[in-house]
Order: sequence, then C-alpha cells, then structure tokens
Amino acid sequence: MNKAVFVATSHARSGKTAVSLGLMNILVGMARKVGYFRPVISDPVNGARDEHIETMLSYFNLDQQYEDAFVFTRSQIERLTNQGKQDVVISRIIAQYKALEERYDYILVDGSDFYPEGSILEFEVNLEIPRNLGLPTILVEAQNDLTDEETVTNLCLVYKQFREKDVEVLAAIANKASGDLKKLRDDISLALENDNVLTAAIPANHRLDCPTMDEIRSALGARVLLGHDYLGNVVEDSQVGAMQAPNFLKTVHNNTLIIVPGDRSEILMAAALANHSPSCPNISGVVLTAGLLPDREIIRLFDSNMLTMPVLSVQGNTFDTAVTVSRVNSRIYPTSIDKIETMLRAFRESIDTEALEKKIITFKTDGMTPKMFLYNLYKMAKAQRRHIVLPEGDDERIVTAAARLSNMDLVDLTILGTREMVLETAMRAGVEIDTEKINIIDPVNSPYYEDFAKTFYELRKNKGITEEAAHDTVADVSYFGTMMVYKGLADGMVSGATHTTAHTILPAFQIIKTKKGVSIVSSVFFMCLPDRVAVFGDCAVNPNPDAAQLAEIAISSADTARAFGIEPKVALLSYSSGTSGKGADVDTVREATAIARERRPDLLLEGPIQYDAAVDMKVGRSKMPDSKVAGQASVLIFPDLNTGNNTYKAVQRETGALAIGPMLQGLNKPVNDLSRGCTVDAILNTIIITAIQAQDK
Repeated sequence: MNKAVFVATSHARSGKTAVSLGLMNILVGMARKVGYFRPVISDPVNGARDEHIETMLSYFNLDQQYEDAFVFTRSQIERLTNQGKQDVVISRIIAQYKALEERYDYILVDGSDFYPEGSILEFEVNLEIPRNLGLPTILVEAQNDLTDEETVTNLCLVYKQFREKDVEVLAAIANKASGDLKKLRDDISLALENDNVLTAAIPANHRLDCPTMDEIRSALGARVLLGHDYLGNVVEDSQVGAMQAPNFLKTVHNNTLIIVPGDRSEILMAAALANHSPSCPNISGVVLTAGLLPDREIIRLFDSNMLTMPVLSVQGNTFDTAVTVSRVNSRIYPTSIDKIETMLRAFRESIDTEALEKKIITFKTDGMTPKMFLYNLYKMAKAQRRHIVLPEGDDERIVTAAARLSNMDLVDLTILGTREMVLETAMRAGVEIDTEKINIIDPVNSPYYEDFAKTFYELRKNKGITEEAAHDTVADVSYFGTMMVYKGLADGMVSGATHTTAHTILPAFQIIKTKKGVSIVSSVFFMCLPDRVAVFGDCAVNPNPDAAQLAEIAISSADTARAFGIEPKVALLSYSSGTSGKGADVDTVREATAIARERRPDLLLEGPIQYDAAVDMKVGRSKMPDSKVAGQASVLIFPDLNTGNNTYKAVQRETGALAIGPMLQGLNKPVNDLSRGCTVDAILNTIIITAIQAQDK
C-alpha cells in the first residue's frame, strides 16, 4: 500500500513549493498523522534552518522534529559521491524514510530544488530517491519565459527520464504558466501519451516572486530603524528617490520600496504620509543609504505616530543598494502566510484535487483530526459559495481575516463601515483589502438604509417602535448586517469581536427569528483538540436550561456535528455517572437524556455522565462498561452556561486547542457570535462555518 508521494523538479525556481504545499494541505485533511521528508537540503547559510522544512512543520503544525525531516546537505552529497559512496547516500535516505514510515500514516517526500545552482548530480539523486523507495512521483516544471512548446518538451523529457527508472508518475504540472492554461494542459496530456497521468497548468503570480522587506533587510545586512512589525510587507517594485517629494510620489506604484540617501527626510515623511492616505499608493518600506540618518526629531515623530512600513539603514551607496535589491529572490518562510494561502488557492483552482486525492491516497483513516476537520470545512465552503457580512469593519482582526479569506477565495464578503475607516483599519493591521473582491458598505449612506428602516418598522411596530427609532436602530451595524441577511443580500453574519453577545444575537431574534419547530436557540463550539475534534454545547447562550431545553440542545448539537462530518456520540454531562448521583441538577440531566432518547432513538446518547468518563476510554469502561458513548464522546452537552463557558475556555487555554464558534443553532438564517478575545484564525473559521450553515442541504 502506497504511503508516500515524491515531488520532483529539474530546475531551480520551478515553484515546486506551491505544489508541495497544496499536496500537504490535501494529506493533512485525509490522514491522521502526516510526515514531511526532504532528504537533501541546501547548505545552511549562517546556521539557518531549511525554510522549506520549517514552513511545512510550522504552517501545518506537524508532529515532527526538524532533524527528522532531512538526511544530507547538498555539499555532503557531493563529497560522498566524489568518494564513490553513492550507496551510502541512498542507504541512509532509505533508513530515515523507513523510520518515518513507521510513525506516520502518509509522508510527503520533497526533492531538492536546485537553488541557487543545481547540477546533474542533484537531478540523479532526485531520480534515485523515488526509484529506491518505490514512490509515485509528481513532476513540476516552470514555464517562466518559455513557449508552450518548449514547456511541453521539457516536461516530456523529465517524464521519460523518470519512467526509464521505472518510477510511476502520477501528475505532470506546468507551473508559473501564462496564456491559455487549458490548451497548455491538453498539450501536455497529448505529448505524454498516457491518460493515467494527471496534468495541470498553474498560472504565474508576480506577487509570489516578490520579496518581503525582511528578505531585503537580510540581503542588504540592513539595520531596522523603525517599523519592525511590518517586515512582512511585500515589495513589487523599487524606486530611487532622486526628485523632490511631490514629483517623486507621482512615479511611485503600489507596494514600492523607496531607496534614498539617509538625509532626504522629506522623502521619508512623504512616504509615511502616503501610507495614511487611501488615495496614495502603498509604500512597502524605505531604505536609507550611505549610513546617513534623519534628524533625531524626525525619528521621534515617527515613534509617536503609527508607521505602517519598515525603515532600514545601510552603509552602502544608493546605486549599489539598488542593484542588490534588484537581485533579491523571494523564498517562502513560516511567516509568509499571505503567500502560502495564495499558493494554496492557485493549487486548488488549477488542479483536479479530487482526482489527485484518489491517486495519492489508497486508504481511509478512522476518526476526525483537527486538520481533517479544517480541510473538510474548506471543501464544503467551496462547494456552495456563500456571502457573509461582517459588521465590525473597525476591528483589525476582522479585516485581517477578511483579507485572508479573500485570498483563499472560499466566500464572498461585505464589511460594514465607511470606506476610509475600513481601509485605515486594514493599513493598521498590515493587510490589503481588495475592494473589487470585498464589498464595503457604509450603512447610513447606503441605498438600502431607507428600505431597511421601513422593513424594521413594519416588523416591530407592534412592539411599540416608531419610524424615527427604526431609522436609528438600523443605522447600528449589527442591525444593518442582520437586515442584509433577512433581505437575502447576504447569506449569514458574523459579529462579536467588539460587540457583546447580546448586541449580536438580539437583532437576529427580532428579525430572523427561529426555525419552525425549534423552541430554543443554542450554541456549540468546535473544539479542535490535539488529536480530535469535539463539539461543546451550550457554552454561550442559555444560562440554566430545563430538561426539555437541554434535550433539544443535545439533539441540535448532534445534528450539527453530523452536518460537519463528525459522527455524534452525545454525552450529557453532570457531576455523577449513571444512576449513582442524586440531587436536582443531576435529575435534570437524567430527565433530559430520557427526553432526547425518546425524540431521537437513532442517536447514541449517554447521561448523566462525568467529563472524564465521557472522553477517557479507561475511565469510561470502569464507570459505565455497557455504554456505547463512554470514553468516546464526540458531542459534550453541559448542564448550564456557567459550566460550559468555563470548561471550553479552560480546555482552550490549557491544551492550546482552537475553539471555533460559538455557532448558533436554531435560527432561520445563520448569525454567529464571536468571543471578544477571538483570534484571526477563529474569526476566519467561524466565517467559513457560517457560510456552510447557509448552504442548501
């Protein structure tokens, strides 16, 4: 049974990293334990670790030590080969691979990338690794400036060389392609004369080749004077500041690096001001040359104001600095989140991932890991694209999550707030909002405002609201966003990063209301624990549910779990297990369990049961040996809000678990509340969950 796949190229800067990232994203969604193996790495510079390994281990949170992910550096390979010890090279690589094979369900094996200069020897090693390990291979070649014909010829040549070594080729991919991608893909298929080989063409993306300010800092050996937090800014162009500031700014494009002698304070000030104006191009950073520094008062001025770009200082002259900058090549690092997500999106859009999944995975694992869960979420969201409104356009976490989602291309988004406020928030957060992809609406000045006010008045006039009060109410972003969902202008809403839970869900109760047959709105958190995903409810809405309400929460939570790919085994929690406990609280849980079983005999339910008995197999067998839920509960229902809220937060903080939610259950259309302490990842995933809730089931 195949447990690994090899990714190979024959040239430097092929974009192989993008394919490896895309493959790993598939693998962590399908296998419980995934390993990464890069047998040959480039020689470390100043003791730095291999950025490919670091990125894979960090971004996908792989349970693996850095030292286990490689065997040789390139110079070690060359030395051993020159000594006639090729067998030693392959033997040690096989031994390390076999050690990893025992520990992991599946392994992504990455060939070397020929950077900065490859060799025939390196290519031969990349041939021998999959041949000796018996690994199916995916070939990646960049088109760059080649014609379609030249690209096809290169791929075919490499394909024949691998097949001559009896290496099975699963896919042949042309990366960094231009022109008619479908034609290029079809030409590759025709030339290979093998229908079993999956072919694809991934389009070129100029931004992926653009270095960050941190890469430029490293290449220049520069000192960071200001703006350490913005070293991740991408540089698409560089300009030497040789003109007066007003004229110079007219020549600057978006994401430009300015190179200027250190005594040109007016250029520095103009660049900083430009970054605070939505009408001016965004400046990625400034490099001050010749060892000259601005006046101390200028530096102090920047220290007292928000600076959204780094300012670097170098000793070299302006010309030499500009030449060095022009030669900087971008690499992918663990911190390159924007680039990684852009690559993953391009991979998904360019490759038949379902066909690829069938080729690389020949088994299915039991259970649901956090990575599997998140992978499935992204697939579900992509299957039926939905539109989500985000009322809190003044929160940096919200606009950051929106920018990342826009890059992932999974949902459509509207952010509420003035255009100036949203763009300024994005600038503070160090992200870009693509206004062609993300809609920005100012509630009061929108064309929907009057209609929303009229509709709200009609809905609530029996509750004593006046027309004037209706206008004031829908001016509130939470009410305006809820009205967008009610009117079908958005499919769902996510709020609560800065607003209270009541401020988020009260408009939903008043406008959207509950589903037919639902007597109580409740909530769940998806708790992404280290080795599994559990559903916790209710941890956000109902303080003291009675037995009937608790039963309905349990049933709703079970249905939610199943809808998101988690097999529900429901534990109704209490301070005792089975029939041993007495008292009003445990009696309520016992009654709730009986009600839920009567209403839904198809569900596996247990209660009352203690938390340890619900999740620990040994304890569960000891306390409730005949239970089909004890020790393996996937849905945990807490008896009251005090217990549920404290437990989910304790588990989150003590285990490092990602808590996604709360997700509200029972509304006609999805509106979900965020914790005010939420992270960007939590916001992003809650938006995706909301989009899935809004899909037609």
